[in-house]
Amino acid sequence: MEFRRWEELPAFMQTSQVYPYYCALAAKRGQLFWKRWLDFVLSTILLAGLSPIMAGIALWIKLDSPGPVFFRQERVTQYGRVFRIYKFRTMSADAQKRGGQLTLQNDSRITKVGAKLRGCRLDELPQLINIWKGEMSFVGTRPEVVKYVKGYTPEMYATLLLPAGVTSEASICFKDEERFFQPGEEVDKVYLQRVLPMKMAYNLKALRHFSLLGECLTMVRTFLAVL
Repeated sequence: MEFRRWEELPAFMQTSQVYPYYCALAAKRGQLFWKRWLDFVLSTILLAGLSPIMAGIALWIKLDSPGPVFFRQERVTQYGRVFRIYKFRTMSADAQKRGGQLTLQNDSRITKVGAKLRGCRLDELPQLINIWKGEMSFVGTRPEVVKYVKGYTPEMYATLLLPAGVTSEASICFKDEERFFQPGEEVDKVYLQRVLPMKMAYNLKALRHFSLLGECLTMVRTFLAVL
């Protein structure tokens, strides 16, 4: 995992709001090294071991609805880099033309197989590829699309000091994110003004108190939450 010197950060991150978080993480460079090492080793093992299951899910998706097996979308990760996230496709092939970025409960765009995959988070399995490549980590702030990152406050940019993650304490607490939206509300506006600040409070706290043991416990809590 690359952890840059302060003067090497993008200009938009070299602010007084980000600096305290940078100092907290800089003091734990050793743990950050092992975090990346564990991400690489564990993702390699899981990709090899789960490949038959992933192949079966891919076939299931193809038999269920027309369209590609994978859903790929531009997201933002460490230092503001844009990458393409991998997920199993859980919505109709024309979903982005029929609605916004966020998916709410009972969304008509979700396929039958997609609903089952989402229910047990199996649609996230292909993100093991992103972890293996170093674009993501097992634990970290969930990667947002570019337009939501543009709505970050200066303090929220601190979450870009580390790679985006598959899970986090915020992900566990907001696994039923749909409950924060009321019928008829402007989804993007509600997300930016109401939901995102609440999620970021968890993410920023995780940065202030970062520890490798804490991240391992978050992975365990995620597993239990999915069960």
